[in-house]
Amino acid sequence: MRIRRILAAVIATAALTGLGLTGAATAAAAQGAPSAVTPSECRQGGGMADLSDNTCKGGTHDGEQID
Repeated sequence: MRIRRILAAVIATAALTGLGLTGAATAAAAQGAPSAVTPSECRQGGGMADLSDNTCKGGTHDGEQID
Protein backbone atom coordinates (compact mmCIF):
# COMPACT_ATOMS: atom_id res chain seq x y z
CA MET A 1 0.00 0.00 0.00
CA ARG A 2 2.77 2.41 0.90
CA ILE A 3 4.63 1.65 -2.33
CA ARG A 4 1.52 2.49 -4.37
CA ARG A 5 1.23 5.91 -2.70
CA ILE A 6 4.91 6.65 -3.27
CA LEU A 7 4.67 5.52 -6.89
CA ALA A 8 1.59 7.68 -7.45
CA ALA A 9 3.39 10.70 -5.95
CA VAL A 10 6.43 10.13 -8.18
CA ILE A 11 4.27 9.85 -11.31
CA ALA A 12 2.28 12.97 -10.41
CA THR A 13 5.48 14.94 -9.77
CA ALA A 14 6.97 13.84 -13.09
CA ALA A 15 3.79 14.79 -14.95
CA LEU A 16 3.64 18.25 -13.36
CA THR A 17 7.34 18.84 -14.03
CA GLY A 18 6.85 17.91 -17.68
CA LEU A 19 3.96 20.36 -17.99
CA GLY A 20 6.04 23.12 -16.41
CA LEU A 21 8.90 22.57 -18.83
CA THR A 22 6.53 22.54 -21.80
CA GLY A 23 4.93 25.81 -20.69
CA ALA A 24 8.32 27.46 -20.23
CA ALA A 25 9.46 26.38 -23.70
CA THR A 26 6.26 27.71 -25.27
CA ALA A 27 6.59 31.05 -23.49
CA ALA A 28 10.24 31.40 -24.57
CA ALA A 29 9.36 30.68 -28.19
CA ALA A 30 6.54 33.22 -28.19
CA GLN A 31 8.79 36.04 -27.00
CA GLY A 32 11.12 36.13 -30.00
CA ALA A 33 12.64 39.35 -31.24
CA PRO A 34 10.54 41.23 -33.80
CA SER A 35 11.60 40.26 -37.29
CA ALA A 36 11.80 42.27 -40.47
CA VAL A 37 9.32 41.48 -43.24
CA THR A 38 9.12 42.50 -46.87
CA PRO A 39 6.26 44.72 -48.07
CA SER A 40 4.70 41.76 -49.87
CA GLU A 41 4.85 39.58 -46.72
CA CYS A 42 3.13 42.39 -44.83
CA ARG A 43 0.33 42.52 -47.42
CA GLN A 44 0.01 38.71 -47.49
CA GLY A 45 -0.46 38.78 -43.71
CA GLY A 46 -3.37 41.20 -44.08
CA GLY A 47 -1.49 44.39 -43.27
CA MET A 48 -0.40 47.50 -45.12
CA ALA A 49 3.23 48.53 -45.52
CA ASP A 50 3.77 52.05 -44.16
CA LEU A 51 7.00 53.12 -45.83
CA SER A 52 7.07 56.51 -44.09
CA ASP A 53 8.17 54.83 -40.84
CA ASN A 54 9.10 51.39 -42.30
CA THR A 55 6.58 49.35 -40.33
CA CYS A 56 3.75 47.00 -41.16
CA LYS A 57 0.35 48.28 -40.01
CA GLY A 58 -2.28 45.65 -39.17
CA GLY A 59 -2.47 41.97 -39.96
CA THR A 60 -0.27 39.24 -38.58
CA HIS A 61 2.95 41.31 -38.89
CA ASP A 62 1.57 44.42 -37.17
CA GLY A 63 4.37 46.63 -35.88
CA GLU A 64 7.20 44.68 -37.50
CA GLN A 65 9.97 46.46 -39.42
CA ILE A 66 9.75 46.58 -43.20
CA ASP A 67 12.98 45.37 -44.76
